[in-house]
Amino acid sequence: MAQAKKKKWINKVAIVGVIALGIVAFRYFDLGQYLTLDYIKGSQEKFQALYLSHCFLVIATYMGIYIAVTALSLPGAAVMTLAGGGLFGLVVGTVVVSFASTIGATLACLVARFLLREWVQNKFGGKLKTINDGIEKEGAFYLFSLRLVPIFPFFVINLLMGLTRMRLLTFFWVSQIGMLAGTVVYVNAGKELAKIDSLSGILSPGVLVSFVVLGLFPISVKKLLSIYKSKFRPGEADFSGEQPKKSAKKETPP
Repeated sequence: MAQAKKKKWINKVAIVGVIALGIVAFRYFDLGQYLTLDYIKGSQEKFQALYLSHCFLVIATYMGIYIAVTALSLPGAAVMTLAGGGLFGLVVGTVVVSFASTIGATLACLVARFLLREWVQNKFGGKLKTINDGIEKEGAFYLFSLRLVPIFPFFVINLLMGLTRMRLLTFFWVSQIGMLAGTVVYVNAGKELAKIDSLSGILSPGVLVSFVVLGLFPISVKKLLSIYKSKFRPGEADFSGEQPKKSAKKETPP
């Protein structure tokens, strides 16, 4: 038992060391300059020529960089999404970005879970019981809603979900579907990369409001269905699939 704990502690230290090394290298070598809108726009023709001559290698390299940026929660994912649209086009760009962003987010969630969840659950387990129960029953709905609204930082969502008991497979497919709408918007904008001057111009207030409405829609529908069934059809199973418990019938003595 002690040996297993020691091994787990060593693994945690190693992962923290790798993450710290990646962040230090990113800062020391100023790699952020290659993830700016100006650099991507200036290098677009060079990247397109490289893509035409080495298609699969460019896609694999792009996905590897995107996954690393997302997994380490480094700035630049939005610019890379635009670059994906400008480099690969709408269809291929959407597929590539969708899988790269979801894999990176899942790795970030996994790392947060491995490093922090045990400590958080042991420290605040009693206080988090309601949250844990809610995540088990409705976690997919809440995650889907959060992914639809691009105003919430995705790295924060990855971290917080890593502290819960949500299954990684559920996290993966819900994240991929939930982020798809925003991915399409950014990839489609990336097709006109040369005309984009800032990231803030991509999401207009109208588009943001639309995303917020989309994000609230699944939760609202679920709550309305629960209210409807509890008031008008109490005998049916609730939306979570659990059958209501029947009260024991009291027998009257003869």
